Amino acid sequence: MVELIAKSALAGQGPITLAGLTLAEVDLGQVTSIAPYAGQEKALAAALKPLGLAFPKPNELRAKGAVRLAWTGRGQAFLIGAAPGDWAEIAALTDQSDGWAALSLTGAGAEDVLARLVPVDLRGMGAAARSSLGHMGVILMRHKDGFELMVFRSMARTAWHEIEAAMKMQAARQAL
Repeated sequence: MVELIAKSALAGQGPITLAGLTLAEVDLGQVTSIAPYAGQEKALAAALKPLGLAFPKPNELRAKGAVRLAWTGRGQAFLIGAAPGDWAEIAALTDQSDGWAALSLTGAGAEDVLARLVPVDLRGMGAAARSSLGHMGVILMRHKDGFELMVFRSMARTAWHEIEAAMKMQAARQAL
């Protein structure tokens, strides 16, 4: 029988650092889409309480330790880093773990690099946003050192290439 080996979307691609910026792959662990059924918002809020989280408002990211809940659209959020409870009666739950890849862009100037690719004013962005990166859908999550970007797994290498090219342009500009 053939033995399958699980690989990340960017297997073999190590981090790169240019002009004080670092681009790296991130292992998010389990990712679950959560969309509360109509009238079940309070029940979901009670279910999230043991995790120390509340359902995020638009452009919000809630975190408790390594567990995060990121707004991803109207009435929808991604639970990252933890398994959902037995919430099937109160919310639509969809495992997204294998469908997305995550990259981190850290360092001073991360906003300038992403400004070349993302049509969002990153200076005024909340903690999470759903947008596009070039021609790809992206979920942006801001953290103290930069950003995490989630893209569809099939677009991971393209996203990496686009961000790396923008980093090179930024480095060239700094060298002037």
